[in-house]
Amino acid sequence: MKKIVISVLFSISFLEAADSFNSWFEEGNVKGNIKYYYIETKKAKSDGSKTSAHANSLGGTLSYTTGELYGFQTGATFMTTNGFALPNEVDASILARDNGVRLENDPSGEIARESFSVLGEVYIQYKSKNLVALYGRSVINTPLIHAKDVRMLPSAVQGALVDYNMDSGIKLEASYLTHFKQRTSDKFIDIIEHALGDNTRLITGDNSGEVIELGGEYKGDHVQVKLYDYYVDNFINSLYFETLFKNTLSSGYSYVAGFEYINQASIGNAANNLAADPSLAGGKIDVNTYALKIGMGYRESDFKLAYSKVMKNSDKHDSLVLPWDGTPLYTNAITSNDLFQSNYGKALTADSVYIGGSQGVKLSYTQKYNFTGVKGFKTVLAYLNVDNDKFINTQEDINAVIAYGIGDFSLALKGIWVKNNTSADADGSIKPQDDRFTQYRVIANYKF
Repeated sequence: MKKIVISVLFSISFLEAADSFNSWFEEGNVKGNIKYYYIETKKAKSDGSKTSAHANSLGGTLSYTTGELYGFQTGATFMTTNGFALPNEVDASILARDNGVRLENDPSGEIARESFSVLGEVYIQYKSKNLVALYGRSVINTPLIHAKDVRMLPSAVQGALVDYNMDSGIKLEASYLTHFKQRTSDKFIDIIEHALGDNTRLITGDNSGEVIELGGEYKGDHVQVKLYDYYVDNFINSLYFETLFKNTLSSGYSYVAGFEYINQASIGNAANNLAADPSLAGGKIDVNTYALKIGMGYRESDFKLAYSKVMKNSDKHDSLVLPWDGTPLYTNAITSNDLFQSNYGKALTADSVYIGGSQGVKLSYTQKYNFTGVKGFKTVLAYLNVDNDKFINTQEDINAVIAYGIGDFSLALKGIWVKNNTSADADGSIKPQDDRFTQYRVIANYKF
């Protein structure tokens, strides 16, 4: 009798577990997006030469997440980008540009033109009250490691992540990240090798490594504070701080004020090796930068003014190091055009406002048109001025956006006009300037 009772209880437990396991999948959720992206880039140089390149791509993401079973959940996201009707001169920044840089050292070569698909997320997650722990591949958004999901596909990381959300509005997070997949690549590369490429061992003394990220955020009714530290042994330590204050008045007026500060310094082997061989990066990494913004809005109109300054240090590598798709400064929020610091091995290069000694000023105006009775339309106009005593001429950017969104569908038409487009090599030397840089984008996106 005792054996029969035990057998019955075991059978019931097994059936309940099987039923729970089935429910785990039955309660799953599917979501994704279908995106069309067109880009055209034209350059006119001071020597009279001109180049023109464009590309079309159709793709998106498809995600499946299971239900919860004893707090556990799994998920996966399939990502794909597919170029079509490509010309001889292709702008590969929505295709496989990072693959081309990594495999051919050519950002517009044959590999950079290729379509690709990748399992960009595969993870197991555990939730318990205010705690979320995840291991695997995932898309994250932090100031210096970011998905950059406004592009064709998001970037992703691989590793372990833990978030703890307090009822007081404080969120604490910790991550141990080993690999990074750039948005124009189908490969998860060692996260340090991705940043430094062929110079990884020369700079760090090893061919691999990891990023330990510790972060905290506080969100109140009107105040938001962020503090993040990214520790990369034998390479770099990066500290990011932001405080933001915003409020909306009953009269319809709103205002915002923000402050950012970033400190970066080479550590361990990198500090010694960069000091011994300045040709690698112009010296040890020593970066201090800050940014300010103020804004005022009235109903559907919004004005913002932003300022950023990267402090100059001629004996050191004084440009921001942003290899993992972070674009943190207020001045580069929508005016960043190159975003190629996150290509394979390009971490120590820099673009315009991120160059040591650069001073950026951005003015933007956003207008919604719901008051007309035709809902969903928005326009954005932004002007960026970047000055640096290393520059031959001041860089000037104009960005214009016409956007429409209704339900799960959105459409954006973007124009970018840049005068004296400027960037810097790893050692801080300024690259030749293009007198004119013009880019047009069409982005249609449907979420489901």
